[in-house]
Amino acid sequence: MSDYLLEENPLSPGKIYRLLSGSICPRPIAWVSTLDGQGNANLAPFSFFNVVSVNPPVLGFSPLLDGDATPKDTIRNLGEVPECVVHISGEGLVAEMNATSAGLEHGDDEFVHAGLEKVAMAGVSVPRVAGAPVAFGCRLREIIRFGDQPLAGNLVLAEMVSIHIDDALWDGRHVSLEGLRPIGRMAGNDYARCTDLFEVERPASGSAMSSQQRGGR
Repeated sequence: MSDYLLEENPLSPGKIYRLLSGSICPRPIAWVSTLDGQGNANLAPFSFFNVVSVNPPVLGFSPLLDGDATPKDTIRNLGEVPECVVHISGEGLVAEMNATSAGLEHGDDEFVHAGLEKVAMAGVSVPRVAGAPVAFGCRLREIIRFGDQPLAGNLVLAEMVSIHIDDALWDGRHVSLEGLRPIGRMAGNDYARCTDLFEVERPASGSAMSSQQRGGR
């Protein structure tokens, strides 16, 4: 067993990245579309992602600066058009999602690169991926920036204003995991499927919702 006090024994950002990505997993993946001020679309996946609030509904994802401390186009675009669409792709679009992680030139269209069709998303000007089973139209609330050094995070807080979901996946209460086939990001090139589940019943007092909310729609 090892203990590290980072003030006394600092680890390199690369080593910390490998530790975090290898131990905090599987991670859900936000597949995010944005527009720049000239109307050019961008699409990229981010696995530093989760729900941060339900009322109001807010999603959070954090694009890192690259090894040269250059921001992702997603962050640049949000500064010009403060809207985005956060997609949940499922396994059915994993190849296309992976293709959009390629390092294209600024202004190049990942929709075109990955052979994806754009369609309008209610409530925002940013298009969504036509085949994605779940998508959330969002307006930017805030970007929390953690510095300008390589691998610094930029936490995007995006408030949901619209929802697109395949009717075959959601009955108004439960999402069909068999239909969605959700995936999670592991370290390196590895992904995980959500096909080996087990149930642990939590105490009623441990739920974030009231008993009425848990029993209702």
